[in-house]
Amino acid sequence: MTLDDLRVFVAVCRAGSLSAVARELGCTQSAVSQHVKRLERETGVALLERQPRGVVPTQAGRVLEAAAAEGISGLDLAVRQLRDLLDGDSGSVRVATGATTVRHFMSEAVVAYRRRHPRVNLEFRTVSSGRGSFDALADGTLDLAWITLGPPVRGIEQRPVVELPWVLAVRADDPLALRPYVDAGTDLADVRLIRLPPNSASAAHLDAACAESGVRFAHDTSVADWDTALLLAELGVGRAVVPALPGLRVPGDGDLRLVPVPGLRPLPVGWAVRRWEALSPPARAFADLVESCRTRP
Repeated sequence: MTLDDLRVFVAVCRAGSLSAVARELGCTQSAVSQHVKRLERETGVALLERQPRGVVPTQAGRVLEAAAAEGISGLDLAVRQLRDLLDGDSGSVRVATGATTVRHFMSEAVVAYRRRHPRVNLEFRTVSSGRGSFDALADGTLDLAWITLGPPVRGIEQRPVVELPWVLAVRADDPLALRPYVDAGTDLADVRLIRLPPNSASAAHLDAACAESGVRFAHDTSVADWDTALLLAELGVGRAVVPALPGLRVPGDGDLRLVPVPGLRPLPVGWAVRRWEALSPPARAFADLVESCRTRP
């Protein structure tokens, strides 16, 4: 049983395909299969179940996958930390985020961090879901993920940084634009809204906040990110309830107006990591800098 055997096995479990892992590694499917067979011989149990469209881990396979992923992640982290100790203020920081997050939450911190740590490589990666971010943190391919905070996730630590109140984004000539605030239950009861990204944590949080207040919104448009919702509202295509993102002025500028919706529970956002105490020095410095830029007056 070698470290390569375990790496390949974890990759197969997550991809659900021997051929996909073979293509990624640039080897034959037979070579990938040999790694798995060696593990099965040494453990004495079947680790994968063959299905018409790939493979899935058996119960024993799931046990080994979890243990192997944990061990590989710890080893990779240790190697990166040793390199950081040797190199000093260098290395890399891998962050799961997107353009909206960088623009509204990290732009000041990124500029300051680059000045203070010119030799550190910042890598910003787009991950399609919170679950994907957690998996990438767990297997060590990411250091930090900026997320909408939610229920506890095993093996992941979440740290709140800021709570974002909700606002109604409308065009300046909208009848609701001059209101000092709107009540979700009365003013928006019959309003059709632009929906936040379906299946996103922010949309789920908004739905839960509405349920707490006995409110149910109707929607006629769906978007992939908050910035698109704001743009459509500014164009007069629709109205949107969105978080009051840093850098956006209330009541708004130009053709856009942002009207507070104080009755809804704010949206908590912040960092997710595998273990704070195990973060590399460059990653911890970046996380702390983003937090200080967001929380200071």
